[in-house]
Amino acid sequence: MTDWYWVRHGPTHEKAFVGWRDVPADLSNQPLINRVARYLPSNAVVVSSDLIRSITTADALSTGRKRLAHEHGIREFNFGDWDGMHFSDVAKTDPVLSRAYWEKPGDVAAPNGESWNVAAARARIVVDRLSKKHSSIIAVAHFGIILTQVQRALGASAYDCLANKIDNFSVTHLKEDNGAWSLNCINYLP
Repeated sequence: MTDWYWVRHGPTHEKAFVGWRDVPADLSNQPLINRVARYLPSNAVVVSSDLIRSITTADALSTGRKRLAHEHGIREFNFGDWDGMHFSDVAKTDPVLSRAYWEKPGDVAAPNGESWNVAAARARIVVDRLSKKHSSIIAVAHFGIILTQVQRALGASAYDCLANKIDNFSVTHLKEDNGAWSLNCINYLP
């Protein structure tokens, strides 16, 4: 059995799509970071995506915990040509595709980007590998990747999962037991 404590990285304050662009997180809310760190299990290993906003957030939470190598597989979705564009500009530039991206997530991808299903499959490889090695994992990652794991636990559609909120620094606790997944909490801020 493996407990997964997914934590969304600190805020970037970007007003645009942020996927694989490597932008820093704001880690100035030390009281919140301390509360999250105290809430998380002390015996858990810590892993993060290989993007700086997740790395620095994980470093801030990992005091006294074993830190694993950064994982490319739990990066945020690759938004391709949309990365760095404001949402309204994407809607103006490509109204049909941008609408389908949010209303029919699954196989729809941004130009030169990846779909929900591709990102979920990429993350699943990392999650399955680490679940075989560790019983308690703190994974600092991104909105989209966390929701792909919520989808896995709930067996819900990607569209239904997009209705969930995942705040910066929030904890989403999932359990894996011999391949069966369950959701304990989502978007919890201690």
